[in-house]
Amino acid sequence: MIVSVASGKGGTGKTTLALMLALGATQVQVADCDVEEPNCHLFMNPEIQKVKLVVISIPQIRQENCNGCGDCVTVCRFSAIALAGGKAMVFPELCHSCGGCVLACKREAIREVPRRIGERMVGIGSGAYDHVRWIGGRIDPGMPAAGPVIRAVREDLEACECTVIDCPPGTSCSMVTAVQGSDVCLLVTEPNSFGLHDLELALDVLREIGITRCGVVVNKSENGEWRRRIQELCLKHEIPVIADIPYSREWAAEYAGGILPAEAKEWGRRIWEEVRLTWPLR
Repeated sequence: MIVSVASGKGGTGKTTLALMLALGATQVQVADCDVEEPNCHLFMNPEIQKVKLVVISIPQIRQENCNGCGDCVTVCRFSAIALAGGKAMVFPELCHSCGGCVLACKREAIREVPRRIGERMVGIGSGAYDHVRWIGGRIDPGMPAAGPVIRAVREDLEACECTVIDCPPGTSCSMVTAVQGSDVCLLVTEPNSFGLHDLELALDVLREIGITRCGVVVNKSENGEWRRRIQELCLKHEIPVIADIPYSREWAAEYAGGILPAEAKEWGRRIWEEVRLTWPLR
């Protein structure tokens, strides 16, 4: 079963939940797809077994062949090519490596060259996580597109009883890339106005990409108006609240020190049981 952990906003507790799920399963792998701010490794302290570069192809202009026709500019949807001084020029940071400009150029004035944008790593956790296979990615500073690094991380997933994907925050392309192909998506929220608003955005995105098996985990949960409104939203969309993790200053203090409390393992087991009962694998 592949379970992705996502949310509409940052800071709700995605990594906390992903680590709890890792502790609560026996055969499990964790993919940290928050490649701009990865932090699962800070808790798991994995022994790195493999490192691979993530490389994309970007266009390079052969100036001697370019006649400034502009066909490449017309076909590029991301404004990564412009005409300057009668010749094409490339803005690598805007390029999405689609290859359309190469196909459009009739004078063969464009070729593709490799460009490093990050790296992916595979290892085995240590301590309480010594049973967990870990896959992580890190995008290089200044690189704007995290999608290729996220896809590279997912390529290293193996057949496993339990797979947990720690997704990037928000509802952008990065989150969509990470969550696609999941059997179940757990959305982490918190009982306040921002948590409610961004939870609804995340639910809209999941509907758009066809992920219907999703549930909600309320972190830092307290009884009150916002918790009630989260429940109403879940009833409206006919999705279950899988767990309420109570607010705890002690949990926050231990988390800040790079560890999870002892009861986190039991929480992980309970959430796995609830997930399997709610969405048995077909």
